[in-house]
Amino acid sequence: MKSVLFRIWRIMKREARRMVSRPLYLFGMVAAPLFSVFFFLSLMGDGLPQDMPVALMDNDNSSTSRRLVRQLDNFRQTKIELRCADFREARQAMQRGEVYGVFVIPENFEQEVTSGRQPKISFYTNNSYLIAGSLLFRDMKMISVLGSASAGKEVRLAKGQTERQAMAELQPISIDAHLVGNPWLNYSVYLCNLILPGILNILVMIMTVFALGSEVKQASAKVLMRMAKGDVLVALLGKMLPHTLLWFVMITFVEVVLYGYMGFPCNSGLLPMLAASYLLVVASQALSVFFFGLLPVMRLSLSAASLLGVLSISISGVSFPVSEMHPVLQAWANVFPLRHFFLLYVDQALNGLSFYYTWTSYVALLLFLFLPFLVMPRLKYVFENQRYIA
Repeated sequence: MKSVLFRIWRIMKREARRMVSRPLYLFGMVAAPLFSVFFFLSLMGDGLPQDMPVALMDNDNSSTSRRLVRQLDNFRQTKIELRCADFREARQAMQRGEVYGVFVIPENFEQEVTSGRQPKISFYTNNSYLIAGSLLFRDMKMISVLGSASAGKEVRLAKGQTERQAMAELQPISIDAHLVGNPWLNYSVYLCNLILPGILNILVMIMTVFALGSEVKQASAKVLMRMAKGDVLVALLGKMLPHTLLWFVMITFVEVVLYGYMGFPCNSGLLPMLAASYLLVVASQALSVFFFGLLPVMRLSLSAASLLGVLSISISGVSFPVSEMHPVLQAWANVFPLRHFFLLYVDQALNGLSFYYTWTSYVALLLFLFLPFLVMPRLKYVFENQRYIA
């Protein structure tokens, strides 16, 4: 046993020297994750986009329409950037990307409101920009509903109704809504908690394949196997452990920044999320070793690892619910470690569920550790015999 541990230790020191001597390791394992953290957290530092430009066409220009415009401009996401005399000018501004929406108030708006008729307010949003279009649509629809309710209330009060009677007709059912998990509608909470681990997942897979492939490319794999005395498991453990420890440090930094410094919701506490993050790292490494065993040519295994890592962000349920996907894709989603990490994040960080309800996702991540054993004989052959194929 001591001999095995000594061989692992020697290989770990060898790998640490290789990592320090190659700037690519420093960039892929330290610089890129740190850049991703600061980039995405600063990009969405306000949680939601603020003061998105909107074009206005006020064809009535009455006190009522101006009050409605002021109320719309007071929304945090909306800013009246351009006032247009005709719709063609507003449309061209939206096509050029100068504004994300157009709000149109018709002629005789105030007269029709006070007479009890139904004036039609029109608004247009550019949904090529999904977030901007969706948020502006929400704001403009809300101000239209509120403006209609305010005008209706004034008409009813003028007819002699009490305020309670008027409100009962305008809003017969009062809605008490409670948003679970992210009540602030903070896009940084929604995206960064999965995008940053997803980026680390991609980097882990790429750097793991690169570390294994460079042994074959540089014809040093035979030296590695001699140090391991022909035991490929010892060679893999010694080679991957320095990577694993550094990835643990990086993902711990990410989680501490997200849940400690940024104060994102973490109802289960930091330790369960750290455990999930560590399992994501080792599961990604195991999957990369498996891919390299199947495709021991570095360019092919790098392509496969990159493709799988990028697909994992889409198919894990971050951008589209897995339950609404095709049944084949629902089953396929389970082969991505990020999918199980996403379930742990939702169940523990957002919902605060106990281990009793989330243990299956932990087990799923642990099962990835058995994948390298399926390709051990092939890896041993590659390290001992195969030459690099350009």
